[in-house]
Amino acid sequence: MPSEFAAIIEVGARDGLQNEKQFVPTEAKIRFIQLLKEAGFKEMELTSFVSAKWVPQMQDAKEIVKAFSDDKRNIVLTPNEKGMMAARELNCEAMAVFVGVSNTFNQKNINKTTTESVEQLRPLILKQKQDDLFIRACISTSFYCPYEGKIDEKDTIALCEQFVEAGVDELSVADTIGMANPREVYSLFTKLKDAFPHILLTAHFHDTRGMALANIYAALEAEVYRFDSSAGGLGGCPFAKGATGNVATEDVIFMLHQMGVETGINLDKVVEAVTFIEPYISRKIESKYFNLKAFTKI
Repeated sequence: MPSEFAAIIEVGARDGLQNEKQFVPTEAKIRFIQLLKEAGFKEMELTSFVSAKWVPQMQDAKEIVKAFSDDKRNIVLTPNEKGMMAARELNCEAMAVFVGVSNTFNQKNINKTTTESVEQLRPLILKQKQDDLFIRACISTSFYCPYEGKIDEKDTIALCEQFVEAGVDELSVADTIGMANPREVYSLFTKLKDAFPHILLTAHFHDTRGMALANIYAALEAEVYRFDSSAGGLGGCPFAKGATGNVATEDVIFMLHQMGVETGINLDKVVEAVTFIEPYISRKIESKYFNLKAFTKI
């Protein structure tokens, strides 16, 4: 683990909030993002250009993007051509697409097979890259699927290869249902590092079974130094029964800082952001650091 720095990509405003049943007011989302930016995040997922019918929480995507139009490294999720066009109209320069390795997961999520999804996205990615936009590919169910079980490493690597060939800048490889263990994480990310040495490689863990921090350590051992996380551990997966949120940003940062790995993030400011958004969230904040901070002086 030679690196003394790890990059944290904050996904709480998009991945963390998208499945909240009660609508979080737009002004609250904007303030939440502002507080996170004050904490020092350079890369964030802000929102998603998806159908308001299917994801009502993201109906204010345009307002969110306009509020932060001066920061070009804000990432917005654009799952299809319509989403990309909406993002381009607002001069977004960093977009994310997503596909699940599992066919069943994909079909239940977006009513397309994995192959159909890639075929649809490939020309769209190529078009955006011609204009030198930043594209991240989010690879869901990279380890396990709630319907198909364990995913073969070869299938995950093959899907990643298709996106690399299409020209993406980053692969965000996700343990969508929080079932991976450190040995599996080390194995897959070691192979991905070898296969794609020039691509940005990011690990995305959910903490459903309490394994996320251990998996982050395993990814570090595989020389991966980029991690998605969500302030307060917000989020979840509507297609994975019982799946909890993303690993909590404050827990990740606390562990990394204790290990001597810097992130450039102010931990107290992250707690301030979580404290602000907590009243708007329907479920309890389960972050270990946040809850300890509420009752003790760390």
